[in-house]
Parts: sequence; C-alpha cells; structure tokens
Amino acid sequence: MGYYNDHYPKSPRKKNRRWLIPILLGIIIGILLVVVVMPNLMNSNLPDNREEVRQSDNGNNVTNKQVNVDVSTQITDVVGKVSPAVVGVTNIQRSADFWQQQEVSEAGSGSGVIYKKEDGYAYVVTNHHVIEGADAIEVVLFDDTHIEADLMGSDLFSDLAVLRMDSKHVEKVIEMGTSGSVKVGEPAIAIGNPLGQMFSGSVTQGVISGKQRTIPQDFNQDGRADWQAEVIQTDAAINPGNSGGALINIDGKLIGINSMKIHQEAVEGIGFAIPIDTAGPIINELEKEGTVKRAYLGVEIYSLDEVPQSEWNRTLDLPKEVEGGVYIWSVDPLSPADRAGMERLDVITKLDGKEVMNMIDLRKILYQEKEVGDKVKITFYRDGKQQEKTLKLTEQD
Repeated sequence: MGYYNDHYPKSPRKKNRRWLIPILLGIIIGILLVVVVMPNLMNSNLPDNREEVRQSDNGNNVTNKQVNVDVSTQITDVVGKVSPAVVGVTNIQRSADFWQQQEVSEAGSGSGVIYKKEDGYAYVVTNHHVIEGADAIEVVLFDDTHIEADLMGSDLFSDLAVLRMDSKHVEKVIEMGTSGSVKVGEPAIAIGNPLGQMFSGSVTQGVISGKQRTIPQDFNQDGRADWQAEVIQTDAAINPGNSGGALINIDGKLIGINSMKIHQEAVEGIGFAIPIDTAGPIINELEKEGTVKRAYLGVEIYSLDEVPQSEWNRTLDLPKEVEGGVYIWSVDPLSPADRAGMERLDVITKLDGKEVMNMIDLRKILYQEKEVGDKVKITFYRDGKQQEKTLKLTEQD
C-alpha cells in the first residue's frame, strides 16, 4: 500500500524575501556613488589651473602650477576675436571696349588685415600682387560692408601694399605680434578669402613648418630669379585669395602676412607668409612715404652664371680664379655708377669686401644693408684686371 505525503512543497512566491533587502540597498548605494561621488573624484584628478606649493630638498618653496588648456575652445575664441580685422580686397580695373566705352571689371581679389585706426581712417596691409594694376580698390569688411580704399603705397620686392579707408564701419584692429620668437611646430592659424568673397573669412589651422625660408621670385617672368623672399613656412592651407590675409599665433597676434603657396600637383601643405618683423618697417614706410627708399646704384646687371663659361674668358677676359659675379649691361646716365666711371661689361665681384656671386647677392647688400647716402667700395674686373671704385649711393628718382 503506498503512502502519500500530504506536505506539498511551499510555493516559491511564499518564500521568505528578507534576503533581497541587502541586495537592493547595495544597488541603491552603488547608484548614488556613481551619480554623486565619482564626478567629484574625477574632477579632483584633472588639472584645474591651481597652484601647489611644496618644499624642495634645499628648503626653498617650489610652486607647481597645473594648467588645463582647451585648445579647441581657445582657437574658436581667437578666431572670433581676430576675424573682424581680416577683410577682402578687390582689384578693380577699367578698360575700353570696341566702341571706346569704359568698362569696369573685377580683375582679381585677395585679403587684407586692418592693423591701425587713426584720425578717422583705418589702414589695411595686403600684398602688392593683389592690388597691382588697380584703377580702384574696394575693401569688403567682415559684415559684407563695401568701402572704397585709397592706395597709400606698394612695394614689389617685399610684396606689400598699404591701403587707407574710412574707419566709420571698422570695429576691430588686429594685435601685432612678433615673428622672431615663433617656433617650428607651434600652432598657426590662417584667415582670409580663398577663391574670393564666396568663402570670405575662411579659417585654416596648422603649424609653423619652417622659419627663414628663401623662395626665388621672378618678377618679369623671364625665367630668372630677381629676388629671394625670406618667409615663414606653414602647413595651414593658403589658397588663391588668401594672399594678404593674416597668419596668427594661438594668442591671436599677427605673425605674418599670407603671401604664396607652391603650385605643384604633387605638393600639399606648403604655404608661405611674410614675417611681421620684416613687414613692419616696410608697412610704416609705405604708409608715410608711399614707397620704400632703397639705395640706388644705377646699373642694369645680369649674373655671370647666365653667360656661357667660354665667354667669361673670351669676351669678359676674366681670370680663372673668378667663380661668380654680375656683369654690367648698361649704366644709367648721371647715376652713382656713371659718376664713378663704371662701364658696360665691367664684372662686379664684391661690395665693401662682401662677395657678390649673382644679382640677388648684390641686391640684398644694397637693399638690406645699405641706405641712401652711404658710400660703398666696388671691386670689379675690367679687361682682365681687378679694380676698385668708391661711390655714393643715391635714391632712385
């Protein structure tokens, strides 16, 4: 005979639930720790610009300053502050059509930087090549206000120009920095109008890629370098229309005037700006004088390396020890060279004892080291014989 147990197992729903209470309390406490306590602990580990004073081994107090910099925020703040001082510059030229009627057209556009407000005027620096050949110049402000500007002065060799306009609508002037203290690798920001007003106020960010770069300049497009520009290299994108715009540092100070880039299909991220330390004195001179006064010799010269080596001996009668120099093609009447008795085909090899290997060497000595009124000793060869003459430099008329 079988026996049945009349004590069935209790239903799970009727079990004792006291064991759940500690678990629930643990979960609630854990949530409170995550929401309330953890953020404070994390913030306590972050740099907060506070200073901590401790005592060094020699007994002196040493201050450790923790700095927390939000670079992205700093850049946006700087751009917001500087952008109103960067303008568009439009080159307007007039031409006559078949019926001799005047036509006005936009010959080109670039950028500029407002660097000064004084006596009801605002002054803008831009590139010479931006306004070259202009019959009229228009400046476009940050808020799209168009103002006619006057050309105060322009200089081919430095590629700088200064404009003046009514300051009524001008609110912001850029803060000048220094290019002498910039370091390779530090942040750089370029602001300008690439491809015209459509992209006005464009901002590109990069670094200083190089200092004191020398870039050959061929002004008359004859395939020969007429000058070497000393520039800052940056990988911040500089495109056509950016010319004349601002290159600034992370503090929003002007360190260069954007000028050019290398136009080659295989090249990316190589742009150049005129250092503000170089541009500053030229800007002041253009503003006050309308031109840059440079020492004038009064000769048309060409580098010896443009002449076949066989002509060095046969035509110029140069001795073998001469390795470079410039030869005179023509002498301007009544110029310093003319008064000193310089002649066609004289070969200049030194100025004041400094070696002259080519046309750029001679120009750099004259334009950067000499002033109007200085005397200079010229070492040259004529008919195979070395000679010296001293002449007084003047200003070109």
